[in-house]
Amino acid sequence: QVQLVESGGGSVQAGGSLRLSCAVSGYTYSTYCMAWFRQAPGKEREGVANIHTGGGTTYYADSVKGRFVISEDADKKTLYLQMNSLKPEDTAMYYCAAFGPCGLYGMFKGAWNYWGQGTQVTVSS
Repeated sequence: QVQLVESGGGSVQAGGSLRLSCAVSGYTYSTYCMAWFRQAPGKEREGVANIHTGGGTTYYADSVKGRFVISEDADKKTLYLQMNSLKPEDTAMYYCAAFGPCGLYGMFKGAWNYWGQGTQVTVSS
């Protein structure tokens, strides 16, 4: 059974940084795509970034390009999201997702079947 467990959320002031982690277990694929999504109160869940674990190809939403970095550690089976220069509009519940499409199509929540429980990120001005 696939399990995804996020950690690393918290509260930070604007301009600060946080690093989210997502531990993945219960699978046997050697290469696959993983993603980070976020959902603010009253808004749809939106794609933040995704990564192909085989070649490391990444894709970012325009709103986070140049500020966020998605990465993964295959040995630890862990996905990361380094978030820098955080803004109040980054405030949301952040979710990791596994085994969906990479690239542009990976930015749509309907393309993913496996989700973590979420970790809250709050950025104050």
